[in-house]
Amino acid sequence: MSRGGGSARGERDQESQWEWASEDAGGEENGSAGFEGFPRVGGRARAEAASRDLAAQAAEAGGRSGGAARQRRRPPRSDWQFPVLTGMGLRPEQQRLIVVIATVVVVLAGAGGLVAAIQSLGDHSPERQAGAAVIVPDAALPQVFHGWGSPKLFAPLAERAEDAKALTEKEVFGESELPVTKKLKLKLVAKQLDADCAAVLWGDSLLEQVSDGGCTQAARGLYASSDGRYVGQYTLLNLKDGESAAGLVDSLKTLYRGGWTHPLESSKAAFPAGGYSEAGGYALGHYVGLVWIGRVDGAEPDTEDDFVSLTLALRGAEKAIYRRVVAVTGPSS
Repeated sequence: MSRGGGSARGERDQESQWEWASEDAGGEENGSAGFEGFPRVGGRARAEAASRDLAAQAAEAGGRSGGAARQRRRPPRSDWQFPVLTGMGLRPEQQRLIVVIATVVVVLAGAGGLVAAIQSLGDHSPERQAGAAVIVPDAALPQVFHGWGSPKLFAPLAERAEDAKALTEKEVFGESELPVTKKLKLKLVAKQLDADCAAVLWGDSLLEQVSDGGCTQAARGLYASSDGRYVGQYTLLNLKDGESAAGLVDSLKTLYRGGWTHPLESSKAAFPAGGYSEAGGYALGHYVGLVWIGRVDGAEPDTEDDFVSLTLALRGAEKAIYRRVVAVTGPSS
C-alpha cells in the first residue's frame, strides 16, 4: 500500500508541474510575449522577476532618449564664434571684442580715404564772410559796417548813361573843412581821384565786384578833426548803374572784413592798424559813398564820442551828387 500511495503522490506532483507549465504557456498566448527571452519553466516567481528586469531596461532606455532630446534642445552656438578664432582658443566674448575693433579700424580707414578723395577734387575757397581773416596783414579796416540803399531822390542817376560827365577832384572835395559842431570841424588833409578802382580797393571779392559793376572812378578824401581826436575818410565810387551800386553795398554788409578801401597816407592823420573804427556804405544812384570814422588812438568810442555827427559831416562830400541830380532833372524838380 505504501508503494501504491507513493506512486499516487508522484503522479500528483507530476500533474502539478504540468499545470504550472501550462499556466506559463497560457501567459505567452495571452500576450506576455516579452517573456520569450526567459525560460518557460521556473514558475510565477521567475516571471515576476523577468517583468521587473524589463521595466528597468525600459526606464533606462527612456532616460537615454530623454537625454538625447534635451541635448537636441540646447541653444545654438553663439554667433560670435568663428572657426578660426575658436581654433586659436579665444572665447566668444574675446572674439566679439576682436570683431568690434576690426570694424572700427575699417570704418576709420574708409573715412580717411573719403577725406582724401574730397580734398583731391579741387582747391576751391568760398568767399570770405564777416569776421573772416584779413587778407592784407595788419590792414586798417572797420570793425562795424552798415549799408543803406539808394533813396528815390537819386533815381534820375540810376544809369551812368544819363550822367556821363566824369567826376573831378574839385567837385567832390572842393571844401577844405566840414563842420561837425560849433567847436569841432573835420579838415581835409589829403585827397586823390583815381581812374583805376583796383588801385584804391583791396580784396579779391570786392575787386571782382567793382570790375563787374563797371567802376571807372574812385575819389578819396582824408580828414582829421580839429581837436586831433578823430580821423575819417570819404570814398566815392562811380559805377555803371544803380543795380551795381546797390549790390555792392549789400555785399559789403558781409564781406567788408575781407576787402575794403585803402586809406590815404598823411602825416596829419592815419587809421591805426588793428584799431577800432566804424564804416557805412550808401548807394546814391549809380554811385557808392563809403564813410569811415575812427579815433586816432584806435580805442573804441565812449560817451564823449559822437560818431553819428562825424559821419553826417563826412557825407558833406555828397553835395556833388545832389548837384548832379539837379543837373539831370532841372532846378524845378
